Amino acid sequence: MHGRKQHANGHLKWWLLPSLVMVAVAGCKQPDAQNSNTSGDNTVGNNATSSTATTGEESAAGKAKPYTGDDILIGEYGDLTGKTAQFGESTRDGVALAVEEVNAAGGVLGKKVRIQLEDNGGIPQQTSSVVRKLVYQNNVLAVLGEVASGRSIAGAKVCQPAGMPMISPTSTNPQVTQIGNYIFRTCFIDPFQGVACARFAKDKLEVKTAAVLIDTKNPYSIGLAQYFIEEFEKGGGQIVAQQNYKEGDENFRSQLAAIKTKNPQVLFIPGYYTDVGVIAKQARDLGITQPLLGGDGWESSQLTQIAGSAVQGCYFSTHAAPDSGEPRMTKFRAAFKKKYNAEPDALNAVAYDAANLLFASIKKAGATDRDKIRSAIAATQNFPGVTGNITIDKDRNAIKPLVMLQVQGDKFKYVTTIKP
Repeated sequence: MHGRKQHANGHLKWWLLPSLVMVAVAGCKQPDAQNSNTSGDNTVGNNATSSTATTGEESAAGKAKPYTGDDILIGEYGDLTGKTAQFGESTRDGVALAVEEVNAAGGVLGKKVRIQLEDNGGIPQQTSSVVRKLVYQNNVLAVLGEVASGRSIAGAKVCQPAGMPMISPTSTNPQVTQIGNYIFRTCFIDPFQGVACARFAKDKLEVKTAAVLIDTKNPYSIGLAQYFIEEFEKGGGQIVAQQNYKEGDENFRSQLAAIKTKNPQVLFIPGYYTDVGVIAKQARDLGITQPLLGGDGWESSQLTQIAGSAVQGCYFSTHAAPDSGEPRMTKFRAAFKKKYNAEPDALNAVAYDAANLLFASIKKAGATDRDKIRSAIAATQNFPGVTGNITIDKDRNAIKPLVMLQVQGDKFKYVTTIKP
């Protein structure tokens, strides 16, 4: 990110953003060699006992060994047991459906696809450990993951020097793909998402004043807030309050009380569902009745379980709407419901797209050669994903639309599509 001068109300100094981001992703551990487990199609490794310290910047092991597997072994990492475990569970289920379908159709290059799934516990430091395990112990062909940008940055810093193609389904912070030319994503990035949320607030909600509550522990929240603020002010709006918190905090009342005194017409919370749900309840308890607005970090069925009625009628941007009626999405929705007896969410859909785009790229490469696979991913044009056509640009980001959803009961209802 570029340096920014301090915002007028003085709560977050934008020139400190790089330091905040480094704090979020620094410090990783070596994997425990005894924890390798590749049996089955959907295996979860245990890496909690890793002990040798290293940093997210370090990758002394160098290039990964050439791939020699008899099948197509893909690494996947995500939070399956931490505070944002539903992110990892949604990604896991979307990838698993894609694997089931491609294997039923004959596999990739005539080989069966298997997934080596690793749990990072939602911790950037542990992310480096599990990704090193996938790359250097399991010798996977390519890597899928993560949802949270800070953890994707940690994983990318392992994959890039190893020459390991990595695709993040839903990490939106621009820094993820800036790690290097082996790192890709199948989602939009925060400059677009932040701008879209600001325009939605101005044009659809017809508000002229906003407050922002930022999680300074997460690059995702910092970046999304920055782009929202810039666009909202550019469009003539006024940011009347700006407050900070850190992921995992439990009491947000002092920040919310300060926001209440400024009487904003909307409160923008670019955080993860676990915190947003608590923030929403405390905001309502303090008498803040204005609509809340957020980004794709809200995407979880647990949002309404945590927040109850506090988020009713509120809005957030995300990657797809299962009820949009788009034919490819409708087909995916039916397949997902058949397999899991549940409605898919946007993270399921983007993970499904990421896996299928990787499979298509391996087929296009015609070999289990990581350099050729990397080139094939980079050359992707109009890939027919269920979340929309995906084109990978020169910076390895996906050019694609986003959708705005509204919380209605325990469902998220489609409102509109915003194109880049």
